[in-house]
Amino acid sequence: MELQYDSFEPHILIRGGFAQTIIGSQFKGEIGLPGRKVHKVQVEKQSTLIVFELPSENPEAPMILLAHGMGGCSESGYMKRIARKLWKRGLKVFMMNHRGSGPGMGLSQRLWNGGVSDDLGKVIEYMSELYPNRLIDVVGFSLSGNILLKYLGEKRSEPLRIRKAFAVSPPVDLKMSSHIISKSRGGAVFNRYYMKQIHLQGKALAECFPDARLPSGNEKTILEFDEAYTAPAAEYKDVDDYYSKCSAKRFLDNIIIPTTILCSEDDPFIQRDIFKSVRMSNAIELHTPERGGHMGYLSNKTTPWGDHRWMDFVVVDWAVDERSEGSSF
Repeated sequence: MELQYDSFEPHILIRGGFAQTIIGSQFKGEIGLPGRKVHKVQVEKQSTLIVFELPSENPEAPMILLAHGMGGCSESGYMKRIARKLWKRGLKVFMMNHRGSGPGMGLSQRLWNGGVSDDLGKVIEYMSELYPNRLIDVVGFSLSGNILLKYLGEKRSEPLRIRKAFAVSPPVDLKMSSHIISKSRGGAVFNRYYMKQIHLQGKALAECFPDARLPSGNEKTILEFDEAYTAPAAEYKDVDDYYSKCSAKRFLDNIIIPTTILCSEDDPFIQRDIFKSVRMSNAIELHTPERGGHMGYLSNKTTPWGDHRWMDFVVVDWAVDERSEGSSF
């Protein structure tokens, strides 16, 4: 069975974007993984990232890096589920934890944000040092999708070690997505979940780095948190400066690495027509199925993997596709 990336058909009982998003996040599926090698990547003097490696028996296997979304980590269901599927196909998989997330909670003096492309770059450099002369495929989910696109579009003196990239549900306009989650009635349930995770990270930060700039713990929305903590902690002038400088939409026209973007039109966090209002380079393949929600993509028909996880299928299909540099479907 061949699935076209623009023709996703949602499960007959889970058609709306909100339902796809919520239900898609609640059932983890098969997430059992082999023993993982732990890497510690120092990105600043007092900030360390935890990256897991799933080794491949094939020394020449392609390398792929997975980066999680807001509120997530390497242990999130979609991260472990997709890592498992990629590993079973023989790829060497790396799973990145951003500052203060998951197993890295309490190891960094500042929490991550939507613009930490330098951190992503340091993980890519670290992987390149482990396996010289090997190119890397990168998948960024949700907020990491924005970070990945920003990284690809920034002008850098050193050549990128990326062969191809895939951004899944990237909120390329951070201000718009923040306002949707923080101020809309539909975003309230998601805001509560994200803020719960963020406050847990903040408590770990306060316990391990009491002298660092700390969130108050009283922020009730993503917008409030970005105003009170994210922007000043990362030394932006204010929250609008943070949103403006870190939104990937301003970098899309500069991307030269073959890049895929997957974002449904009914994603509850992302403005429906956002990609029609920005300039994009010819290196980008944009896929905007009508339905799917935010990283939901629970399909009506089973995929070749025997489940209904269409997002997993297209990511794995993209990763193992050797017919091109990554943009042929």
